[in-house]
Amino acid sequence: MFVTTCGRANQSVIEKAQQAANTLSIPYVPRKKRSIRSHMENTDQDCLVIGKERLELHTREGKGEPFFFHPNSASFRIKRLMRGETDPLIEAAGLKEGMTFLDCTLGLASDSIIASHIVGEAGNVTGIEANKYISHILTHGLKEWVSPLQALNSAMNRITVLNGQFQEELKKIPDDAFDVVYLDPMFEEALADSHGINPIRQWASYTGVTKEGIEEAKRVAKNRVVLKEHYQSPLFEEMGFEVLKRPSAKFHFGLIDLKKT
Repeated sequence: MFVTTCGRANQSVIEKAQQAANTLSIPYVPRKKRSIRSHMENTDQDCLVIGKERLELHTREGKGEPFFFHPNSASFRIKRLMRGETDPLIEAAGLKEGMTFLDCTLGLASDSIIASHIVGEAGNVTGIEANKYISHILTHGLKEWVSPLQALNSAMNRITVLNGQFQEELKKIPDDAFDVVYLDPMFEEALADSHGINPIRQWASYTGVTKEGIEEAKRVAKNRVVLKEHYQSPLFEEMGFEVLKRPSAKFHFGLIDLKKT
């Protein structure tokens, strides 16, 4: 992996690219009017492109669109909530204003944005992302994306991003540190039908959920551990989750209510 800039970069963009290279400990390659494809073929490496408006991950394999941050489904989900409608994640998590929420599998951060909207300024939302390049893009995108929907901007700005494998990061977190711990592991069934997350496919971590990981999640959570999985997933039963079945939905939410245990 290396860092370069968009085609007509100003000094600010160049400095941002150099800072990204330092932060990520990867080379900075000046653009010099050459195409991104040319640079990738010359180095045989993937590329992080720093632009004036967004950061993009490009693969030398040249498959599909580059990955960049966008709120995905969060915008219309927030609009629904503002109209007084419900959201299945919020119901499963039992989230309310002022609560704390740990998203172990941040991805495009859509669920964390919704959680942040609900818990508000008095609450706290932290997300863990395994891929350090996605984590870097999310850290900047959540702060820099500007939407005409101010509630969306506020929700994004309040999210804290951590980079690491969630099983290891959980071990570093004290007991009862968050009201809710949430896991939405990346799996093939999810990717096949969800065009919005297709660009993240090749960069995503497919680390499975283990019993040890769930035990750590239960230790860190005060109220609930929530798992989103395919409706046919054996993980719900294997890990002791109560399944909240949704008619016609391909994905269900499972919860472990720690107030009952």
